[in-house]
Amino acid sequence: MNPNKNLSVLLVAGFLAACGQEQNFPKINVNYPESKKIDHVDEYWGEQVADPFRWLEDDYSDETKAWVISQNEVTFGYLEQIPFREALRQRLEKVWNYERISAPNSYGEYQYYYKNDGLQNQSVLYRKKGPDGIEELFFDPNKLSADGTSSLGGAAFTKDGSLFAYAVSVAGSDWRDIYVMQTSNKELLEDKILDAKFTGIAWKGNEGFFYSTYEKPGGSKLSAFTNNHKLYYHQLGTEQSQDVLVFGDDKNPRRYVGASVTEDGKYLIITAANSTTGNELFIQDLSRPMSPIVPIVSNMDNTHYVVDHQDGELYIFTNLNAPNNKLVKTKISELPSENWTDLIPETENVLSVSTGGGKFFASYLKDAITEVKQFDYKGKLERVVELPGIGTASGFSAKNEEKEIYFSFTSYTTPGSIYKYDITSGHVDLYNSPKVDFDPSLYESKQVFYTSKDGTKVPMIITHKKGLKLNRKNPTILYGYGGFGVSLTPTFSIATTVWLENGGVYAVPNLRGGGEYGENWHLAGTKLKKQNVFDDFIAAGEYLIKEGYTSSDFLALRGGSNGGLLVGAVMTQRPDLAKVAFPAVGVLDMLRYHQFTAGAGWAYDYGTSDESEEMYRYLKSYSPLHNLKSGTAFPATLVTTADHDDRVVPAHSFKFAATLQEAHVGDLPVLIRIETNAGHGAGKPTAMQIAEIADIFAFGLYNMGLGFPNK
Repeated sequence: MNPNKNLSVLLVAGFLAACGQEQNFPKINVNYPESKKIDHVDEYWGEQVADPFRWLEDDYSDETKAWVISQNEVTFGYLEQIPFREALRQRLEKVWNYERISAPNSYGEYQYYYKNDGLQNQSVLYRKKGPDGIEELFFDPNKLSADGTSSLGGAAFTKDGSLFAYAVSVAGSDWRDIYVMQTSNKELLEDKILDAKFTGIAWKGNEGFFYSTYEKPGGSKLSAFTNNHKLYYHQLGTEQSQDVLVFGDDKNPRRYVGASVTEDGKYLIITAANSTTGNELFIQDLSRPMSPIVPIVSNMDNTHYVVDHQDGELYIFTNLNAPNNKLVKTKISELPSENWTDLIPETENVLSVSTGGGKFFASYLKDAITEVKQFDYKGKLERVVELPGIGTASGFSAKNEEKEIYFSFTSYTTPGSIYKYDITSGHVDLYNSPKVDFDPSLYESKQVFYTSKDGTKVPMIITHKKGLKLNRKNPTILYGYGGFGVSLTPTFSIATTVWLENGGVYAVPNLRGGGEYGENWHLAGTKLKKQNVFDDFIAAGEYLIKEGYTSSDFLALRGGSNGGLLVGAVMTQRPDLAKVAFPAVGVLDMLRYHQFTAGAGWAYDYGTSDESEEMYRYLKSYSPLHNLKSGTAFPATLVTTADHDDRVVPAHSFKFAATLQEAHVGDLPVLIRIETNAGHGAGKPTAMQIAEIADIFAFGLYNMGLGFPNK
């Protein structure tokens, strides 16, 4: 099909809004930019595969930059003609404009916490001496750049609170620059670390800190392959060129290396991995100069991390022989796993563990809902923490000497609030509750279990206004992820409230590939079982349609990153399922994803086209880019990505959009919205978030034949 085709988009005026009012939308003409094709062919296992838009992988080329500009001109030209787009943006801005405060953490004589007055692009770090002290602005990330696109990408105080190290991300990139400040006078030291990536900041007393990075890649810093992650130690007062290589070498490269220091400052803990699941574990005695780095676990078959050290014993979180996780302990003198003894055993519910006040807090997921239990260091259950409702509780982390701990609680209809918990008595007090222009009493969330293609029961939480009519005409967003053991638990989104108050439905299934039911649930959606994830998502959409919540004419599919792959795969396998598709920052070229930045680390979930012919053919069978069949009527699609995304490089979305525009037939638009000076999502300024969500909602409602407000 001619890529210069002139598409007349006429949304049928006879569509009825959910409340029954007819919408008369004007016609919007879309003239897709030309995306030139080149004769590029790759060979996989004896098969020739064309890649005519390979040139779009060169993010530095003038041709690619011109293509981005031309696509954005068309996309924003379309969006600007949606009559209610600005009203949507204004409503989002109004509900977004409320004060948000994080839980405080104590360092030295101060409590530190983040606060956003509502529309600030980045949250600001404040401090005060004790709960009743005078509030003082400590660090304002909004001053890092004029447009708010530079953000705080990590921060760490020394235990005594005298020094503050922070990492800055520019335009959403995963690359960071690290700076150090004296907290007493807020003056910067001369120390500066350039180009750290996938790094924490782990202080060794007040002397210096550990950080991780890659060597600068050849070619584009935003898309070139990175592989050999290394751990360095920076001594304060020295140049970065003098930093000591602590762990990692060219003979045994690892893709991800991280470090932490136990709270007592005695031990350096190192994790090393080649994928997002499974890691080696090492320890070094920091009290003895030149002490060796000793392995605790020497393979990457399972996932482990050190929770704490006390009195010569290590407490290790692991899924070794425990797919739902457990906490074990072992003596420093008896590190190998055969010496581990269970402290908090595995149960039928997935476990995570944190510490505070000399206690362990065991957080369990029961059908994606949180339950928290308090244990002592001998593994004795002391109490079940009384939570304020059914939803997601997180936090429960503090120093061992603290008497109180803070946690947050949220659900799809409950704005995130902070609670203070007395560790001795178990008493819970509300610390801070935001004042949001949203009345939770008017809405409801309920969990259902539906049946996927192979008979597996999958949970899904559906949120909407009370009294919703199951008339098959409700605008519905089906949001999913399904990968890397990530659990989607009930979380309040201020943006989603605007969708809900407009008569919308918001549905989130807990797909296989996630971590809601432990490692077995995760593995059931990986590699040669990845199709299970797509089948689960399709079955979720079919359930919503069958039960009358919506119909294909009013259903939108949404997901980002691995969720962008999910949406891309489902819209190519079942283009009839939904009216609208929103693949965001997606992994869309499954044959080449592992050749960009740290993408090779995702192979545990995906497999690669190089490892076997069977895996190649399986990847090709669902790769969204390679399954855009010419002559197909796809859903109205708004692909979203960003030019500085160095996690899932924008070439995925660029090539997908160019191919989609060529293959698509029908009256619905297929567009790409490319954010400039932004990355994968972290640190994106508030104004940019609001503008993007307004465009997504406006595009979705317009193509469903619905307006805003939906009256």
